[in-house]
Amino acid sequence: MIRKVTNYFSDVGNELSKVSWPSREELFGSAWVVIALCLVLSAFIFGVDWILSQLLKIIFQ
Repeated sequence: MIRKVTNYFSDVGNELSKVSWPSREELFGSAWVVIALCLVLSAFIFGVDWILSQLLKIIFQ
């Protein structure tokens, strides 16, 4: 059992050494893109929700 656990962590270490990690600049650039897209998407969903709620108020009043 202990051998399996040590083999597992050894394999994890080997696989992590193969990973191509992004630079600090790439990471911050990607984070800003994600934040901007989240804001745009939330504004779009808010707009659609507001328009539909106004239409339903008009229809069911």
